[in-house]
Amino acid sequence: MNSSVQLPRPIRATHLVDIGANPVDGDPPYRPMMNAGLCRVTGFEPQQEALAELNEKKSELETYLPYAVGDGKTHTLKICRGSGMTSLLEPDLASLNLFEVLKPYAEVISRVPIETRRLDEIDEIQEMDFLKIDIQGGELEVFKNGTEKLKNTVAIQVEISFITLYENQPGMGEIDVELRRQGFVPHCFAAVKQWPIAPCVVNHEPRRALNQLLEADLVYVRDFSRPDSMTDEQLKHLALIVHHCYRSYDLALRCVMLLEQRGVIPTGSQAKYLQSFSRAHS
Repeated sequence: MNSSVQLPRPIRATHLVDIGANPVDGDPPYRPMMNAGLCRVTGFEPQQEALAELNEKKSELETYLPYAVGDGKTHTLKICRGSGMTSLLEPDLASLNLFEVLKPYAEVISRVPIETRRLDEIDEIQEMDFLKIDIQGGELEVFKNGTEKLKNTVAIQVEISFITLYENQPGMGEIDVELRRQGFVPHCFAAVKQWPIAPCVVNHEPRRALNQLLEADLVYVRDFSRPDSMTDEQLKHLALIVHHCYRSYDLALRCVMLLEQRGVIPTGSQAKYLQSFSRAHS
């Protein structure tokens, strides 16, 4: 992403929190902001091998900690054959039987007692502008135990499930209700995952899906239809996040418009933003 695009800068760098930072899905959405030096990252990953990989590759902008974030109680971490399926919840065999190729990765190979920490009580997080969270079914507990930290957050990327793969896992509807209750609205899908229903195999490709939705990375943002609930700094952080991470130029432009109307940035800032990103993507 072209860093010369004209967007107002916040007083401090945007703080990104990544809960379940295991790099199984490649680069995180905030990589363009990191490359531009616009943010710092605090990540949490309780799996030792994944944490070691993160620390080996991290930049000076990144900090990774071994905490499991949840409801503050002691749980059993179910370490699965596929590290991306490790969870505090028990895999649901009834659901996994629908997806034969996926099922082996959900095999629990060890169980480890682990203390979780409430998001609101993690001292290493003083500000949280953007939350990325993917912890295999534990997301709702984090939201419920992080209401104070989330008051200042402007964007959340959360993995939601259409077919739940763990016992007692909250589905998409429960996540949506909670985040709307805390002042967020859906903005876009960062990724949508479909999966073939067993025993169907299309063209000898066992991973080729037809229509069945399984999971998605859904992006929520602070409700911009009520801008009076957002500070000037929140609008600046939101503009940077949606521009660099999701190419949501329309939402970024609205943030610039609101800041210009408030007299926080110079008259003509909207036009400069439009011109700069149009030039960068022409």
